[in-house]
Amino acid sequence: MDKNIKKYILSSSPFGAFKYDFKDETEAYERSKVVILGVPYDGTATFQSGARNGPNSILNVSPNLEHYDRELGNIFEVGIFTAGIIDIEDIRANPEKVINRVYDVSKSYISDDKFLVTLGGEHTITQGVVRVYKEQYDKLSVLQLDAHHDLMEEYGGSRYSHACVAKRIVDIGCSLTQFGVRVTTREEHEYVKKHNQGLKIFYARDIYNNDNWHKEAIDSLSDNVYITLDLDGLDPSIMPSTGTPVPGGLDWYGTLSFLRKVYEKRKVVGLDVMELNPIPGNEAPNFLAADLIYKNIGFFKKNGFNK
Repeated sequence: MDKNIKKYILSSSPFGAFKYDFKDETEAYERSKVVILGVPYDGTATFQSGARNGPNSILNVSPNLEHYDRELGNIFEVGIFTAGIIDIEDIRANPEKVINRVYDVSKSYISDDKFLVTLGGEHTITQGVVRVYKEQYDKLSVLQLDAHHDLMEEYGGSRYSHACVAKRIVDIGCSLTQFGVRVTTREEHEYVKKHNQGLKIFYARDIYNNDNWHKEAIDSLSDNVYITLDLDGLDPSIMPSTGTPVPGGLDWYGTLSFLRKVYEKRKVVGLDVMELNPIPGNEAPNFLAADLIYKNIGFFKKNGFNK
């Protein structure tokens, strides 16, 4: 890890309360395959702000995760190192600078061959991490769970709005597969109709109660895949804590069933979970987010080392 990066990292609660025998932080980092990094940013939020509190809310509930998983065993044995929270206070008003700092910090961990798990914060953050992975993998697919396309050229006068993150990912040459979408603008609808190469959409109304689409979705992905999970892709009945909750989303078991297959069939190189907007007094959505992260780490542990 680049020592210069530490000046941008604030300490935080660790992800989970797992029992390790590491003698110090250096050994903990070296022996951990997974790195957890939080980005407390919601500077372009357009409906309900508060996603800046998402990373710490996930970390604060995560010690209550059960270490053992009946399907995946002791997931934590992969080694999970919590780097902390990126300090963006001095640049919060400038989304492009935030993205660039996320890029710089992420690159330090990714260059050490860590499986980086980024906690948001709003979806804008994703493009900073994906830029790093795209430099490492010429053919990179991004798999996006989301209620929205996020394919706007600009929104609110900014090309770096949360509503533009998928468009920026496409612009740097990634193929994009989206699932759970149920909201679109006219601009995005026209864009999707014209761009059928490297862009695959699975709308929530077509997939919510079946797995007939799984193979087609996985076939649309290249060998190397980055997964970005916007929590508003899930139904508000289980995930009300988002800035833009939309009815008709996906459920827990159906989502995990699909993600499990992705890890089995492709090399997943990184993950983020975005747009948790905590509701005071309701810890269930925060715990869902933490559990979703732990499950994904488990899928990576089971399938990622041999690819």
